[in-house]
Amino acid sequence: MSPRPNHTNHPATLVFPVPSKLPDIGTTIFTVMSQLAADCGALNLAQGFPDFPVPAALAEGVVAALRAGHNQYAPMAGLPALREALARKTEALYGRRTDPVHEVTVTSGATEALYCAIQACVGAGDEAIVFDPAYDSYEPAIRLAGARTVHVPLVPPAFRVDWERVQAALTPRTRLLVLNSPHNPTGAVLGADDLAQLAAVVRDRPILLLADEVYEHIVFDGARHESLLRHPELAARSLVVSSFGKTCHATGWKVGYVVAPPDLTTEFRKVHQFVQFCVVTPVQHALAAFLESDPDHYLDLGRFYQARRDLFCRLLSPSRFRFTPARGTYFQLLDYAAVSDEADVDFARRLTREAGLASIPVSVFSAEPEGSRLLRFCFAKDEGTLRRAAEILCTI
Repeated sequence: MSPRPNHTNHPATLVFPVPSKLPDIGTTIFTVMSQLAADCGALNLAQGFPDFPVPAALAEGVVAALRAGHNQYAPMAGLPALREALARKTEALYGRRTDPVHEVTVTSGATEALYCAIQACVGAGDEAIVFDPAYDSYEPAIRLAGARTVHVPLVPPAFRVDWERVQAALTPRTRLLVLNSPHNPTGAVLGADDLAQLAAVVRDRPILLLADEVYEHIVFDGARHESLLRHPELAARSLVVSSFGKTCHATGWKVGYVVAPPDLTTEFRKVHQFVQFCVVTPVQHALAAFLESDPDHYLDLGRFYQARRDLFCRLLSPSRFRFTPARGTYFQLLDYAAVSDEADVDFARRLTREAGLASIPVSVFSAEPEGSRLLRFCFAKDEGTLRRAAEILCTI
């Protein structure tokens, strides 16, 4: 009798290497720096998550939905009540009448929405333009779709878009422009003049737009968020991505949504249904109720976070770091050129290990970092956390 196979060991002869579709891509910098912060016991101002609770009414709504038995599959596109609330919100904020049935899709966070939108919009031989520093999920999704990423750098120190350079980057293969405002990691925002120039650039061209607007409610100093949904010509060719995680202090819930015209929504949902068929049902019930009962939450979000930005910047004024207060998001860039000439990745690691404070090096978001001396810090933290972080930075 032959011996029984040993399934606990894996002989080298049974190893089947899988060709990597992303051979040069490693673990995301957010995971790397957060793990380093945990290993070192450091304050984590790297990954963008709040250290304060979600609104009590929203948390109670989730519990109520669980107890009411809303625990089975939701419709693929999202609960009707939530999509209807989002359509009303979109019209109230941006003046765009939106069909909740054919133009709103609830997603498993913004990252899933971005991935599915890119897969739906580009394919082999196409080109997609991103603006550097660009959020790190854009290019892998473009490459996995078989398309080529074209990097157009933003112009520091304000990180504005050079529209002439965008025009020069267009080719007959350009299929998609990916925009992000308010912008992660720089905190820059697009203005109404930017939207006008964008419209001029894409007019009469078969180019789609993907707008990452997850920080739409976090804009400072009296400015207005210029959503692509405000601009009818742009909205007609756009998929606009939003995030409840950013808006409701609930990044771990991973719930977002996409607003797009019906033809684009149809193509988006073809991909979405096979990536994340539906989003967690009780949370959708709670969000639908919360949008209707507590609209002041998102309407007040800019003021709420501006107070934290202003506190953090004021506390840093005696430091050797240079900065311009962020215009949006809950991230602040700090220039450490007066402190060290180290590369930003090396300086960020040393700051975490030796000073006990984790941040994100900005160079990782650019194809050509060109000697960046910038670190990104998240100020979506309570006052005590921000004071401890500022004390560390002021001693460096």
